[in-house]
Amino acid sequence: MRPPHGPSDTTDGDRADPLAPDHRVGDWVVTRLIGSGGWSTVYAARPAGRQPDRTGGTAAPPGPADVALKIMPTAGLAPRQARRIVESARREVELGSRAGHPRLIGLLESFVLTAPGHPSLEGANVLVMERAAGSLRDLIDAGVPEDDRGGLIAGICEGLAHLHRSGWVHADLKPENVLLGRDRSVKLSDFGLATELTGTHGYVPPLGTLDYFPPERWRAPLGELGVRVRPTADIWALGIVIHEVFASGASPFPGATPMARGAAVQEYGQGRAPLRMDHAVPPFWRALAADCLAPTHEARARHTAESLLARIAAHREAPGSGAGRRGPGARAGQRGPRARTAVLATALCGIAGAALCSDAVRAATAPAGTVQVYNAERDCRGQSVRDPRCSLGLAIDPVRPYTAENVVATRVWHGDILTADCQVADGETIIDEEDRRSTHWFRVHLPPGSEPPTAWLPAVRAKDGTALPECF
Repeated sequence: MRPPHGPSDTTDGDRADPLAPDHRVGDWVVTRLIGSGGWSTVYAARPAGRQPDRTGGTAAPPGPADVALKIMPTAGLAPRQARRIVESARREVELGSRAGHPRLIGLLESFVLTAPGHPSLEGANVLVMERAAGSLRDLIDAGVPEDDRGGLIAGICEGLAHLHRSGWVHADLKPENVLLGRDRSVKLSDFGLATELTGTHGYVPPLGTLDYFPPERWRAPLGELGVRVRPTADIWALGIVIHEVFASGASPFPGATPMARGAAVQEYGQGRAPLRMDHAVPPFWRALAADCLAPTHEARARHTAESLLARIAAHREAPGSGAGRRGPGARAGQRGPRARTAVLATALCGIAGAALCSDAVRAATAPAGTVQVYNAERDCRGQSVRDPRCSLGLAIDPVRPYTAENVVATRVWHGDILTADCQVADGETIIDEEDRRSTHWFRVHLPPGSEPPTAWLPAVRAKDGTALPECF
């Protein structure tokens, strides 16, 4: 997390002084400051029982047990300000516990800090989260590689699609809140303003980052519950982000300050000024951004995160589409027509849910009589990823709950090719990280000498296998 790119409305009052390295916070030890925002400070941290690795320096990538601590102090604030911070923390915890997804930053735990000897932190809300390698803002400032742009935007769409399907609006989408893994996989973050929809609307405090407000937000009245927002507010912000990715961080709206750019947004929203985008934005992405930046909620509502993701998938897999086909975390190498079909089908499956998730949609890429292991977690894909945390379990019995007691000792990883001889269609229902679900299971053969000699792989963890016979 970094200071906002352009002013945000923030709480009043002073934040606590930064914590020094080796300061203990609950079961964690601070290693360094990551950044500060309006009402929180974020630190890199390690478990209290693990000694730091002094060889990597402060720029070393996060290790397996590294986390980010988001500390939200309330000491010394007026009651209204303290309530606002507590409510922001509650929103993040509620969303983290109810709407987990690979494209959302993971919340590991939360607690209220007791800090004798550090009065400014007494009663602070602490969120323990996955630690990312950086943010999209960092990458934009450094220059986004051309081959990564499409994959980054698709990742944002995946996260937004899941949020909106789950009945939430992010309400503060911007490059600072798009975190990146070491392979540049996307994880949306900072859900302090996220709101759950009540019908078609949600309500947020009169806060946020001005550069990402849609035209209607500038005129929205403030009621007892806050300001009304809808998912189309996230779609507008996505349009700004798309433009920034391709135009080196520039906004599509002119002005030297956020307020001046906000005035330009309002002129455009009222039909008194055209939308002018940088010529650096390629035609496909220019059209996509323009749809996201439709001037009214009604015009924008036709362009959901799911429909935008489908357009991106089709564009990236179209013959001759060029840049962006190999997104972040993708494998190198040429893709034939069959492999391109599989990638597109998987993308459509991820955005449309169970309706498109029959085994027939998972296009064949492995030899007959085999299945290819599929991990929905993008950080766990690639030929070199054999991290134990990325391994997947094989079940002993496909009709029993898929728990640790029903898993064989042999583990598998994304991309592994397993010999399979048959399938069952009415096993335990399995739902993966991308909301795909299936009752199909494939019987696979384990290495010689294994006990049992066969095990079961759920179809949501596999590609191919559609031609296998039913098991009897």
